[in-house]
Amino acid sequence: MKKLQDKILNILKDDARTSVAEMAEMLGAEEQEVKDCVDSLEKSGVIVKYTAVVNDEKTARDFVEALIEVKVAPVREKGFDEIAEYIYQFDEVKSMYLMSGAYDLAVFVEGRTLRDAARFVSEKLSVIDKVLSTATHFILKKYKIDGVVVEKTENKRLIVQP
Repeated sequence: MKKLQDKILNILKDDARTSVAEMAEMLGAEEQEVKDCVDSLEKSGVIVKYTAVVNDEKTARDFVEALIEVKVAPVREKGFDEIAEYIYQFDEVKSMYLMSGAYDLAVFVEGRTLRDAARFVSEKLSVIDKVLSTATHFILKKYKIDGVVVEKTENKRLIVQP
């Protein structure tokens, strides 16, 4: 069962629109067995959400995304989880990760404008008691999202040889 789960997860990570019938055919398994496995993965919280990878530069949506490095003082006997739970409740927060290295939390936020993102940092994030410091990095262009190159760039420069 574990091997089947792993294979199903790999298929869905590659293309979440793959049907149960298609997966069963690809895996040489019974359709009902695959359906039961997918249902179990969803119910247990292994599969959290099905989503699409979107190249936002090709849409009319105007918004700003930023990565905010956050250093925090962990809460005694609770570590980083309590402060993380408080931060990820904000609507602006799209993803958040506990990190090793120079900072503790990587917080990905989205706002309509640079000012909105800056306001989130100055008025909501940096004022939290256990937040020690923040560093904000605005995302200017995405080249690869979740393993997918969003737009191949053609090198139009001429090669100069000495």
